[in-house]
Amino acid sequence: MNVDGADEAGWEGPEDETQAVVEAVGRQLKLWRKAAGMRPAEFAALMGYGENLVYKIERGVRIPRPEYLDKADEVLGAAGKIAAMKEDVERARYPKKVRDLEKLEAQAVELGAYGNHNIHGLLQTKEYAHALYDSRRPTLAEDDLERHVAARMARQEIFDRSPLTTLTFVQEEVTLKRPIGGKPVLRRQLERILEIGQLRHVEIQVMPTEREDHAGMSGQVQLLKLRDGSTVGYSEAQLTSRLVVEPKEVQVLELRYGIIRSQALTPRESLAFIEKLRGET
Repeated sequence: MNVDGADEAGWEGPEDETQAVVEAVGRQLKLWRKAAGMRPAEFAALMGYGENLVYKIERGVRIPRPEYLDKADEVLGAAGKIAAMKEDVERARYPKKVRDLEKLEAQAVELGAYGNHNIHGLLQTKEYAHALYDSRRPTLAEDDLERHVAARMARQEIFDRSPLTTLTFVQEEVTLKRPIGGKPVLRRQLERILEIGQLRHVEIQVMPTEREDHAGMSGQVQLLKLRDGSTVGYSEAQLTSRLVVEPKEVQVLELRYGIIRSQALTPRESLAFIEKLRGET
């Protein structure tokens, strides 16, 4: 069994609005444990975790990992009722800015994005995302890295959502050539983009490096048209992310994105270009 404290490295505490979810799960775990007639020390021994961690999870101070809930379900004989809470708890582990962006994407009827330094997150394979986060400096702890990757993969539910969200992407040519994670990872990434590009509600375009006139030189652009008829912009830079809601600023981003799309290769030309790159990778 892990010693108290030693098994807490990398176990996150809840943030903001997720606190209520984590506390509710903690209370349920405590109720199930008491109903089984187990003291915390006995439960911890059967679980294979420190007693201190058990206390903190039950108080909502630590977020239980999926494997913890699976084990608790087994130990307490909950017949899947505890394990069923994994999805809600897992989302509480995602970084706040990712959860905020995911909420916006869930409300979007149309999303457009221009990427200029790496493949857009919604298009990334798990291996590519892992390599991208692994390249961050300062280096991320392994648990934080996996948490970010899981959050990014979860956002890709947008491709299967009903009603369908119209999705358009413009990628700089260089982002399709940079071998992040190595050539095998890049090749699989290009294959994934080609797969997504076949979906009827998705259009992917490539901005050739040789373009002399380029409306995207101020950086990446992301626009989301929401169900209520409003449009918001979202941008990320070094250490910061920003939601753009001021109508005049949103209009500027819409203008730029429209011109960027007109300057890029057509979707059909783009998929042919990516297919050629895949063959060369």
